[in-house]
Amino acid sequence: MIRWLIYAMVYLGSALMVYNILGFIRFARYIRGMKTWSQGNRILYLPIVLLVCFLLGYLMVAIFGHPDIVVAGILLGGSVFVFVMYKLLSSIIQRVVESEHLEAELIAAEDASRAKSSFLASVSHEMRTPMNVILGMNTLAMKNPGLPAEARQQLEKLGHSAHYLSRLINGILEMQQIERGEMPLQAEVFSLRDSLDQINATVSELCDKKGLEYQTSLAQCATREYTGDAARLKQALMCLLENAVKFTDAPGTVRLSVACSKAQGVCSEIRFIISDTGIGIDADFLPRILEPFAQEDASYTNRFGGSGMGLTIANGIVTRMGGRIEVESRKGEGSTFTVVLPMTPTGPGKKACTGNCECCSGCGGCGGDSDAARSANLAGRRVLVVDDMAENAEIVCDLLELEDARTETAENGLIAVDMVRRSVERFYDAILMDLRMPVMDGIEAARRIRALDRADTADIPIIALTANGAEADRQQTKAAGMNAHLVKPVDADALYAALGHWIHETQRKRGAQQ
Repeated sequence: MIRWLIYAMVYLGSALMVYNILGFIRFARYIRGMKTWSQGNRILYLPIVLLVCFLLGYLMVAIFGHPDIVVAGILLGGSVFVFVMYKLLSSIIQRVVESEHLEAELIAAEDASRAKSSFLASVSHEMRTPMNVILGMNTLAMKNPGLPAEARQQLEKLGHSAHYLSRLINGILEMQQIERGEMPLQAEVFSLRDSLDQINATVSELCDKKGLEYQTSLAQCATREYTGDAARLKQALMCLLENAVKFTDAPGTVRLSVACSKAQGVCSEIRFIISDTGIGIDADFLPRILEPFAQEDASYTNRFGGSGMGLTIANGIVTRMGGRIEVESRKGEGSTFTVVLPMTPTGPGKKACTGNCECCSGCGGCGGDSDAARSANLAGRRVLVVDDMAENAEIVCDLLELEDARTETAENGLIAVDMVRRSVERFYDAILMDLRMPVMDGIEAARRIRALDRADTADIPIIALTANGAEADRQQTKAAGMNAHLVKPVDADALYAALGHWIHETQRKRGAQQ
């Protein structure tokens, strides 16, 4: 009986060794087929040769030898050990391969994300450029006092659609900024009450058009001044308020309340509470309400319109500011969105709107003293408009001439630099500079103008007027010495405000130096 057991162990070990050899052969072929394995093929077959030698030894012992229980145990144990090592090695290789696949997928995803961002930036540039012409022509046509009433109504509808398309383009790019964590924030002293007054004026008009009641309740903290990005704050609150108006039918109510939490007697946290009596949100969908393009019911798009980006953009802005959005809702009873932001009152002093914030749609967009910026008289001011597209340059010139400004054009940066060089000092009051142009782009042109050996080119207002709205573009224009960055399609009032502000500032500084 023992003898049969000994031979059974020897032959079982031999059979297991045959399995191991076949396994290592498959393993060697697999390794050779990997793209990362380019040399050292001989070493792959060394274990196979050794295992074949072991197998021959097993058979020699079984046929010609007289193994005892110890030898049989050693032979079987050796086969088991090789089997375990083969499985362990296979498992390690599989994990490595899976890791390489994941890394390759990650690299591919990053490449795809960069390609998507590049594509969106390029497409937005191409879309913004003709949109600038459309909105500019619409503005010019609407200022015609002899325009028939029917034509004015048609142009108003055209303008609304064009502005909606412009906001949609900007929304897509802002979503990209949020995804990449590149959304810029300004740090300036602003009046919260002024910002809320501007919001209330807009929302009140929206509610009146839809037959809704708009209510406000402001705590004492709302009358103070704070440091932060007023334009972004207004953008986030407007996204939430417009959403409330959109999903509330008449007769209904939209309400904005402002409250605060205090620490040691000082306001440390402000809560903007936006509530409505609208359709509400289903409890199952509530956790996903702030996700990109999330919509509870696809039919809502047809009924209420919208792209599903507003809440995501608002959440991205609030999160970037260090705050959070809390949501409460019941289906059919309305919703409440609470924006919680860490904000501490600061000292007096607020900046005028310069049109330098990308989400500013008018000269009041920054929450600053828009009247001061708007009041600067452009009559008689000479502005050099630099743009390689004749249609865009013509539209900008027409808009400026409505304010009695005098304009000249240059089709690229090199011509603009030459025109400034040949002009008498202080001939131009400001320069509007496109960025993407043939021969010489706007960045290089601005650098060369600043470097001219003249007294006036060091502080002449140079304002970027471009379809490039990314933060990297803004940083480039700032590094090149430009004063502001306006994104096409530009609102006429924002254009006037930016020019008026910087011309006024330049004159004030020059007067102080004399």
